[in-house]
Amino acid sequence: MAAVHGSGKILLRLTILVILIITLFPFYWVVRTALTPSKVIFTSPSAFWPPNPTFDNYLRVLGLVDAETSVRMGGSGQSLNFFLFLRNSLIVSTIITIFQVFFSALAAYAFARLKFPLRNQLFGIYVSALAVPGIVMLIPNFVLIQQLKLQNTFLGIVAPSLFMTPFAVFFLRQFFLGINKELEEAALIEGAGRIRILFQIILPLSSGSITTLSIITFINSWNDYLWPLLVGKSEQVRVLTVALGIFRSQTPQGAPDWSGLMAGTSLAIIPIIILFVSFGKKIINSLGYMGFR
Repeated sequence: MAAVHGSGKILLRLTILVILIITLFPFYWVVRTALTPSKVIFTSPSAFWPPNPTFDNYLRVLGLVDAETSVRMGGSGQSLNFFLFLRNSLIVSTIITIFQVFFSALAAYAFARLKFPLRNQLFGIYVSALAVPGIVMLIPNFVLIQQLKLQNTFLGIVAPSLFMTPFAVFFLRQFFLGINKELEEAALIEGAGRIRILFQIILPLSSGSITTLSIITFINSWNDYLWPLLVGKSEQVRVLTVALGIFRSQTPQGAPDWSGLMAGTSLAIIPIIILFVSFGKKIINSLGYMGFR
């Protein structure tokens, strides 16, 4: 019996290891390609280790070498204003995260605790919006931003995502439902209002779920490509995902500068990795605690 139990543990660990390798391999291949000199990337496409590894591609992407030297290295001669685009992505993602989580918390608390006519029906209709593809709202949003003359501005990029989303409201509402009502009733007896209860009791108790939602929202905003491409074409507001797409297309020789593109991509991943390393445990604890009611 013990042998069978031990075999089960070994099988589980092997399964987890295989899944981990499958998950991480694309990230390894990005770094491997980024470290491969552009001149040899097509001569050894299946080599597991980067042939003649070099950091020249990172130097090219960051604009630390001139165009002539970049071409001599085998690149396209183009560079990324990486730190400008990194700043823009941080601004856009941070603004969207702060506002969206804040307004979603207000709406989620209302649906979880306040009693008003047709509350559950309204919540059901609101959550049903999860089934509506985001692409459906693309043209109406674009026309609105164009009429408001907000193209090529940070406000135009963040406007459609500033307020609550169905997923965020649903996510927080489920957590709020699990908080003991007696805490709120005691606060109400002491004379506290609903706003004070939300900010001084509910939100501190929900720090794990708030952190989880914030990270999910930040990552979604960080990875967004189509909307920032349509609205933020100016270099001053261009985000990193759009900049990488433009960098890929700026190749006079015809073939994309894959080494440079992967170098830029691996740098763009770093902020997300830092988030997961810093808050990964809190996310797991939050998801494990939350029960769907």
